[in-house]
Amino acid sequence: MKILAIEDDRELATNLKLSLQKEGFVVDTSRSKEDGLTNIEVNEYDCVVLDINLPDGNGFEILKELRNSKNKTPIIIVTARGLTEDKIKGLNLGADDYLPKPIDSNELIARIRAIIRRATNSALPIIAIGELLVKSAGHFASIGDHKLDLTAKEFSVLEYLALHSGQVVTRTMLMEHIWGSDFETFSNVVDVYIRTLRRKLGVHSETKLIKTIRGKGYILESNEK
Repeated sequence: MKILAIEDDRELATNLKLSLQKEGFVVDTSRSKEDGLTNIEVNEYDCVVLDINLPDGNGFEILKELRNSKNKTPIIIVTARGLTEDKIKGLNLGADDYLPKPIDSNELIARIRAIIRRATNSALPIIAIGELLVKSAGHFASIGDHKLDLTAKEFSVLEYLALHSGQVVTRTMLMEHIWGSDFETFSNVVDVYIRTLRRKLGVHSETKLIKTIRGKGYILESNEK
């Protein structure tokens, strides 16, 4: 999952980035309104963590601009301003959640995951695709009674496919949301991870869960009716 944190405090932004990266998120940071809007314009994010107080404006202005332009990216407001009217204003402008500072990183991560699930119509904490179960918290995945032994990156790829189950996911989408800028345009890293996942899933399932849609990408779905 790819996250943008718009936060003017350098230390807080760095700590936030490290906490999210430990959980497998790809994270970009912006320290101003202008840079934040530029990042959103050129990248697709699964969630934006947005500070209210910025050196060249405020988070409410970013929120209003995005929603007026029909940008539906999930947004969590985080701010030291704990006034109820600020919370109401943010939610009324289209924020999906609100978290006061100081931020508990575990709570923020849980809220990010919940918002992403809702945005992808996967509201339950455990995603089920036939016999496959995927649980973001704890990076847990299983088929039947068998827990899958996955690396952090393998789980991230499987999680992204699961959140978009039944939909075609392109190689570019996987590269941008799982590797961020840490990939080469012509790298075959996605194909390598898809092959590895198919092999690990195939040990416990006769069903081919990850299918290739020629010329388009991949789709994770069950053959069960």
